[in-house]
Amino acid sequence: MSGAWSAVGGTGPSVYSGPRTTTSFNDLSGEAGKEVRTRMTRADDTMPAGDAPGAPRTVMSEPDISRALRRIAHEVVEHNKGADDLLLLGIPTRGVELARRLAALLHDVEGARVPVGELDITMFRDDLRHQPTRAPLPTRIPPEGVDDRVVVLVDDVLYSGRTIRAALDALSDLGRPRAVRLAVLVDRGHRELPIRADHVGKNLPTSHTERVMVRLAGVDESGDSVSIAVGETRAGRPSAPEGGTR
Repeated sequence: MSGAWSAVGGTGPSVYSGPRTTTSFNDLSGEAGKEVRTRMTRADDTMPAGDAPGAPRTVMSEPDISRALRRIAHEVVEHNKGADDLLLLGIPTRGVELARRLAALLHDVEGARVPVGELDITMFRDDLRHQPTRAPLPTRIPPEGVDDRVVVLVDDVLYSGRTIRAALDALSDLGRPRAVRLAVLVDRGHRELPIRADHVGKNLPTSHTERVMVRLAGVDESGDSVSIAVGETRAGRPSAPEGGTR
């Protein structure tokens, strides 16, 4: 970190503009629930005056989620021109449940059985050196394997993109798919890496001071819902609890 001096008006006295910060792909991500970030506060990251943590508001109900998943299933079939050679890999925790639901919907649409697996990204995260104590989850790959398959990675919320980067690294250790696509229930923006979802249930514009919470029956005690709430500033955001909060 270094400071920067500049001349005012070209001939005036030099003014010290303060420390200069740099970022890189090694910085920790703010993708809550899977990644943790601690960083200096920026002027545009502070919580607006009058905003405070409050009760979440629902932005997707159970029927909304059901319709979004059915639409994604149709998109996957249309893009792939059928269900042949498809393999769904869910990213724990809620990505696995969503992948299973998508497989059932694909069977309804095409009448074909699409294999479903689980892809753990724990050992491929870019924040391991800062958060070394983690319990890896199982990776379960169907007998068909990933070689020459069209793999659809499935996750609940796409945020910084660092979870998906880790998933791509984990996938490359398992084989060589013909193609890899990404399906997410919610895309909340604020990407930190050049990663884009191919199939999105809902694009949800958010600020860094908001938290997106996904609840799915079969994983959570409550029913299906996606809600959003004002949280802490980006700089002060704590490690999000497991529970689909980002």
